[in-house]
Amino acid sequence: MHTEKSSVKKKTIVLLAMPNTRLLDIAGPSDVFATAANIQHPDQEVYELLLASATGHLQVMTASGIAVTCHINLMDIDFPIDTLLIGGFSLAAVHQLSAGFFEWLEAHYPSIRRMGSVCSGAFALARAGLLNNRHATTHWQSCERLALDFPQVKVDSSPFFVKDGNIYTSGGVTSGMDLAIALVEEDLGREVALQVARRLVLHLKRPGGQVQFSSLLPSYDLESPLVARIHPWLIKNVQQDIKVEDMAAQASMSPRNFARVFGKEKHMTPAKYLEKLRVEVARQYLEHTDLSMEQIAERCGLGGQVSMRRTFLRHLRISPSYYRTAFRTALPEEVA
Repeated sequence: MHTEKSSVKKKTIVLLAMPNTRLLDIAGPSDVFATAANIQHPDQEVYELLLASATGHLQVMTASGIAVTCHINLMDIDFPIDTLLIGGFSLAAVHQLSAGFFEWLEAHYPSIRRMGSVCSGAFALARAGLLNNRHATTHWQSCERLALDFPQVKVDSSPFFVKDGNIYTSGGVTSGMDLAIALVEEDLGREVALQVARRLVLHLKRPGGQVQFSSLLPSYDLESPLVARIHPWLIKNVQQDIKVEDMAAQASMSPRNFARVFGKEKHMTPAKYLEKLRVEVARQYLEHTDLSMEQIAERCGLGGQVSMRRTFLRHLRISPSYYRTAFRTALPEEVA
C-alpha cells in the first residue's frame, strides 16, 4: 500500500547580517534550524533559511574579517517571513544603517510571526521602538548601555534569552543558539529540539544564565567615588560580619547619609553591594583554589556552605559546585 508523505508547511527564517556582525551570531542559529529540518523531514523543506543584508550591500564584512555573501537585501524582501533574527553588530558601525532600515523593521513587524535578536541586535529592535515596555536582554556587557539608551526597555542581564510576546532577544553570541533551539522546540516539539541539541553538542536548556559569565561588580564600579573609598577595606575584611555602620565609618559619614549617597551612586543598597562582593571573591576561590566549600564560605563571609549555595543561586542561578566545574582553571602541579 502506498502512503503519501504528510506535507509540512515551510517556514521562512531570515537571518539578518548586520555591520561587523560575528559569524556565530548568524551561523549558530542557522545550523540549529538546518539540523532540525534534517532530523524532522530530511527530504522536505521544513525551514527555508535566507541570509539578508541590513546594509544594502549583499557582501557583509564580519568581525572576524571574513566576508559573507547574502541572498538578498532586507528591504528588497517582498514575500512573507515567518521568523526574522537580527544578528549582533558593532554599535560604532550603526552609521551604516539607514533610517529606512529601522522604519522597515517597525512597518513589517505586524506581518512577521516572530522577530528576535542575537547579542547586540537588540539595539536595532530597541531603536525601531519594538522593545518599548517589553522585557529584553542582550550581551551582559551591553545591558547597562541598552537600559541607559532606551529607558522604556525592561532590561534583564541574567537570562540567555527572553521572550516577550512574539519578540525574542538573546544574550551574548552563543546565546543565539540557545534561542534557536527554543524556537525549534516551539515549532517541532521537544524531542526534535533535544535531538538537535545532542547532535550539535549543546544543552537543550543551558543551566543558569549569562550572568554566570559576567562580573557582578564590573571594574567601572570603582569610578564611584564612595565605592573607591571603601572598596579596599571591604576586600581586606570580607570575611567579617560587616554592617552598614562599619562601612559608613570607613567613609567618615553617618550611616544614613552613607546609605543615601551609596544608593544614588550605585542604584543598590550597601548590603546588596557587599553580598555581590562576597560572591565575586568566592568565585575567585572556586576558580583558582582547592579550598573546600565550607572554607570558601567562611573566607568570604557567606556563613556556611548551605548559605553560600543559596546566595549563588540567587545571584548566578547556579550552585558553587557547578560554577567550580564550569570555570575552574588548571592548578599548578604540586612539586614532589
